[in-house]
Amino acid sequence: MSERDLPESAETVILGAGIVGNSLSYHLARYGREDIVLIDKGPLPDPGGSTGHASNFLMPVEHSKEMSHLTRRSIEQYKDFDTFTNSGGIEVARTDERVEELKRRVQSAKSWGEPGELLTPEEVEDMVPYVNTDLIKAGFHSPGAGTCDPLRAGEVMRARADAIAAGEVDPADAGDLEPDEDVIPAAERSGDGGLHLSPNTEVFDLHVEGGKITAVETDRGTIEADEVVIAAGLWSPKLAKMAGVEIPLTPAVHQMVSVGPISFFEDYEGEISFPVVRDMDTQMYERQHGNDLEVGSYQHRPILWDVEDVPSIEESPLSPTQPPLTDDAFEQSMADALEIVPELLDDPEAGVRHEIDGLLSQTPDGAPLLGELQDVDGLWSAAAIWIKEAPAIGEAMAQRMTRGWTDIDIHGSDVNRFYEYGTSREFVKNRAHEGFQKIYGIVHPSEQWQSSRPLRTSPFHDRQEDLDARFFESAGWERPQWFESNRDLLTRYNEALSGLTRPNEWDSRWWSPIILAEHLHMRDKVAMVGDMGFTIFDLVGPGATEFAERMAVGRMDVDVGKSVYTPILAENGGFVSDLSIVRVGENRYRVITGGGMGGADKAWFRDHLPEDGSVQLVDQTSSLCTLGVWGPDARNLVDSVAEEDMSHEAFPPYTAREITIGEVDAWALRISYVGERGWEIYAPSEQGGRLWDTLWEAGQEYDVRPVGMGVYGTTGRMEKGYRLYGHELELEYDPAEAGLTFHGVKDADFIGKEAYATAIEEENAATLCTLSVDDHLSETGERRFMLGNEPVLDPDGEVIVDEEGRESYVTSAGTAPSLGKHLLMAYLPPGYAEEGQQLSVEYFGEQYPVTVEVAGSRPLFDPDNERIRS
Repeated sequence: MSERDLPESAETVILGAGIVGNSLSYHLARYGREDIVLIDKGPLPDPGGSTGHASNFLMPVEHSKEMSHLTRRSIEQYKDFDTFTNSGGIEVARTDERVEELKRRVQSAKSWGEPGELLTPEEVEDMVPYVNTDLIKAGFHSPGAGTCDPLRAGEVMRARADAIAAGEVDPADAGDLEPDEDVIPAAERSGDGGLHLSPNTEVFDLHVEGGKITAVETDRGTIEADEVVIAAGLWSPKLAKMAGVEIPLTPAVHQMVSVGPISFFEDYEGEISFPVVRDMDTQMYERQHGNDLEVGSYQHRPILWDVEDVPSIEESPLSPTQPPLTDDAFEQSMADALEIVPELLDDPEAGVRHEIDGLLSQTPDGAPLLGELQDVDGLWSAAAIWIKEAPAIGEAMAQRMTRGWTDIDIHGSDVNRFYEYGTSREFVKNRAHEGFQKIYGIVHPSEQWQSSRPLRTSPFHDRQEDLDARFFESAGWERPQWFESNRDLLTRYNEALSGLTRPNEWDSRWWSPIILAEHLHMRDKVAMVGDMGFTIFDLVGPGATEFAERMAVGRMDVDVGKSVYTPILAENGGFVSDLSIVRVGENRYRVITGGGMGGADKAWFRDHLPEDGSVQLVDQTSSLCTLGVWGPDARNLVDSVAEEDMSHEAFPPYTAREITIGEVDAWALRISYVGERGWEIYAPSEQGGRLWDTLWEAGQEYDVRPVGMGVYGTTGRMEKGYRLYGHELELEYDPAEAGLTFHGVKDADFIGKEAYATAIEEENAATLCTLSVDDHLSETGERRFMLGNEPVLDPDGEVIVDEEGRESYVTSAGTAPSLGKHLLMAYLPPGYAEEGQQLSVEYFGEQYPVTVEVAGSRPLFDPDNERIRS
């Protein structure tokens, strides 16, 4: 590989030669990129980022399916590079609460297809004899865990990338290539292909013209580029600013010391002979490193840096990301380490050999920042990535850049998820400070962030506060989950709610039975829901119809005023999104999607806009508010204050029109995510308060109540069997499996059409089903309620796996008050996807019987949709 002067141009320029940049260069070469330049300010093989100081152990089981699958794939690659040692790993519990968390860890392991088991203290001692088992109550053993050598892996990756891109080695044969083997030097090749390596090179600027990246300016010259990837770890925000965009992360300290020599380890060869130990309740880990013991801590106070304060290579005694240890912050950590592994750390021959405040990247939610940045075409982010998932993320990014979809769905890490609300320095640091303390914490699936709130509030917010709303946050929006002012409904519906309330604290955390009572009131009378926090954007221009057809599965050349619920697919037929599109004019379509994925959805549509400028994307999110009115009396209520005829004949389902509510000119869409008669009413944000007041005052005659997102997003949705993107709908499942083929295959071409048509013709490898829990009683006699992501087991107690190798797990869970049941959704293969099939679900180490109620998309509540269509 060449280290000569920079070429004048390149197809792909990668900024950062740590484990991420190296992995990306290798996988881009595998997928056909022939002209790649890899730049780093530091030297090689260790350019000075976190790759050189990270602890390098890989624990594959997380509660995130995305991160677990990425770690598993990374382990496979490290093995392929001959840079992985399979030591196993054990998380130990000092408290009863942590023991329950470890049971949940086993549960997640089964859901994601990873081995894992709960250990007694005695079993922990058998595997790691130096752990003080008097302190612990249990352990979680992950036999697939281990350690890697990321610097050596980087050398292997660069060698393979160079040989493949130059055409000297077929990608299929690259697995046998070692970095010290002879490959034809770049200078002697007939072409310009291969990996051009440029260490010790500082980037001065990123050139952007017409919203597109055009060049990288460095101290060794300027290189024109078709695409640029920022893979520079904690320096990524600094580089992004050069292009006028934001990558929201901040450097954070992870403290680490290395103690040795440890006499206990002298009889063992190699780097590691015992499982990595994570002392979860103290937020620490201890791992053998040859004759030393490495002790790492996340329990200290969050220590955040500004990227501008990170020293240069010349100023750093070790490296820029290894400043000296903050001694006072590590005092408690050392005391806890001495307590858990006293036999090792009390060794009179041992001393502290190495101690650092290791800098890593912390984002506002702890997840990576991946994908093309929304405002600059061709500029990509591959930032905030840990060693344990880096090779797989490099592969996924290469897949996304070259073919448009990934084998492992990485939507949860989309860099655009913070777009337009969560990129300020204060927000990033506040959330990073809070998130750092969650790294080893016990985090509830519904746990809410507390910092930087409220940030985005609807015009209804003050009214909802007056009604004692309990707000949850999504994409910065404050959305009521339930209203304490509705507590009286618990008395009204006491009998109907019998057996549906949740006595266990974990099951009822971030939840209230008021949600169920609000649901029943909506079914009986009328409810107001506002605001759903939608992302709204219009597609405008003479090419709007053709473009909308290209983007959506559903037919878009419909009458003005018609709404279409439709999947949005990648070329492989997997889901990119699901949303509603309304034709609001001859050359104008309104896209309405969930706020949480709004940034990603806008980026997807913008990426595919026609180059001729025939379509423009106009964001309406901040200019419009949305108020839902649903229930049997919804028509009576709205009709009493609307100037227009709101009858069924004048305003049929799934249509939209302009109306006037009192003094407010609005736009109404007759649609329902909760299975009831009613409308979503959109109005200018500055008139939202008046819209609420008008409907609220008129609604007193009908006993109108405010209801929260607990009804809108869970109870109502589950009763109707409505799918949710990021839960049921992902890249690895197609619309046929999800039961969303009601559009058929339209004549117009659209992204994913061929794969979609094939999926309809073939037998499903799995079918999305709705299940109900038959018996909630645990072994202690307490009723338990699943929350989601639990493994689904066959009659023999084994996790169900389809022919594609996908485990069956609960994609969504929620109580159905109208039915008196707790419902689950899960994909099941043929033979299990049959109504009446008896199965079970594992929850905190116990198995609960469930029944398949529906195989497919038929709603359990009001299956003929009479309420919506009346």
